[in-house]
Amino acid sequence: MDFSSKILENAVNEVSRLPGIGKRTALRLVLHLLKQPKENTKYLTEALLHLRNDVKNCEKCFNISDTVLCAICSSPKRNPEIVCVVEDIRDVMAIESTSQFHGLYHVLGGKISPIEGIGPQNLQIDSLVKKIAEGEIKELIFALSSTMEGDTTNFYIYKQIEKFDITTSTIARGIAVGDELEFADEVTLGRSIVNRIPFAQSLRS
Repeated sequence: MDFSSKILENAVNEVSRLPGIGKRTALRLVLHLLKQPKENTKYLTEALLHLRNDVKNCEKCFNISDTVLCAICSSPKRNPEIVCVVEDIRDVMAIESTSQFHGLYHVLGGKISPIEGIGPQNLQIDSLVKKIAEGEIKELIFALSSTMEGDTTNFYIYKQIEKFDITTSTIARGIAVGDELEFADEVTLGRSIVNRIPFAQSLRS
C-alpha cells in the first residue's frame, strides 16, 4: 500500500495495530477522521488520553472503574456473600445485562493458558483465595467461558479453595461448549446464572 503522505501512513499503521483492524479498514477510518471537523478528532483524542491516564481497576473486584471502588462493589443493594468469577469486564457487562445476578464479581484478568504463557501467577487468583479465606464469601460462581482454558482455570481455583467452607457452583451449560460469555444472548445467560449447578457436579458431567 503506497501512501502519498508519511503522516497518513503513520496514522494508518497505528490504527491497524488495534485488534481486528487491517490496513484497509485502518485507512478507511483515518480518511473518515480527516473529513470530520477538527473538534471531533480533538474529542476522540481527549477521550482516549483520559481513558489511558485515568481509568483504574476496582481495588475490590478488579473490574475497570473510574473510582477506587466500582459502582457494583460500592452498591448497598449487592449481596457480598455471593461472588461471580469472570475473565474480564466484557463478562461483567454481559451478566449485568441479564439483571439476574445481584452479588459481586471477581475479575481474573484472563484465563490460564500455557500456550500463551499465562499462568495462575498472571491472574487475580491469589487475591480471590485471600478473599475466601477471610470468610465473608459464602458462594463462588464460576462463570468463565466453556473452553479448555476456562475449564482449566475453574478447576485450578476449585483445588485452591476446596479446603474452605464455601459453596462452589458453575453456570448451567445453556452456554454451548467453546462459547465465550460475551456473545451469549441475555435470556440464555440469565437462565444459566439462575440455574447454576454445584461445581463438583460439573466435573462428573
